Amino acid sequence: MPHYRSIFLSDVHLGTRGCQAESLLDFLRHNSCQQLYLVGDIIDLWRLKIRWYWPRSHNTVVQKILRLARSGVVVRYIRGNHDPVYELLSDYVQGQDDESISLGDIAILSETVHETADGKKLWVIHGDQFDAAMRYATWLIHLGDHGYTLLLWLNRLLQSAFRRLGLRRHWSLSAYIKYRVKKAVQFINDYEHLLAEETARRGYAGVICGHIHHAEQKSIEGILYYNDGDWVESCTALVEHMDGRMEIIHWPITLRFDQDVAA
Repeated sequence: MPHYRSIFLSDVHLGTRGCQAESLLDFLRHNSCQQLYLVGDIIDLWRLKIRWYWPRSHNTVVQKILRLARSGVVVRYIRGNHDPVYELLSDYVQGQDDESISLGDIAILSETVHETADGKKLWVIHGDQFDAAMRYATWLIHLGDHGYTLLLWLNRLLQSAFRRLGLRRHWSLSAYIKYRVKKAVQFINDYEHLLAEETARRGYAGVICGHIHHAEQKSIEGILYYNDGDWVESCTALVEHMDGRMEIIHWPITLRFDQDVAA
């Protein structure tokens, strides 16, 4: 079993039908770490408010994370815009010391700083604060959320068809559309540069974020930019090796039963 100094996960979206909970469980069972960072949007309260969806696998993910925390793994939960901690605890988290708010063995933070084994200080934040559409056009982001949900529903139908044909492959309709639309590509580029600029202003070597469901590892004008991706479309995690080296892990999709698709 690979053992890492740190693992960073975001945008799991437990409580939604698009969540690849089985794949995440498989990843957590085959990889261990000293520190686990949950970089926002782990539980999707937005979707749960509209319609309750909580299969056994989603509950198992929560239990697995709690067991890791009890076993000595340092777990830090960075709030995201879809998270229940954002709406329920954000008033308490903002302006508080990092370790002042906790749920059992898990620290709840609005942001934090991670120091790598080789001494680099990395700013850890979900990143929704740098999404202009979310900050200034809430109605637009909700409209986009409904459209995205429709794409995920269509994608599940395609996956069901693949399985009936005996094709064990994963092809994301939403990812295909998103990364081929010029405006979406420009949005990702703007988002990355805004975060890099703010990271430089704060004096950190780099930033670790999520939010846009696009795993990436690169340097932007001397600032290290890491996005750990998501567990809806791509099933990716960012890991820190014992020597401080960072790497994005792409985990295989665990195919679900057809009845889960049809539910």
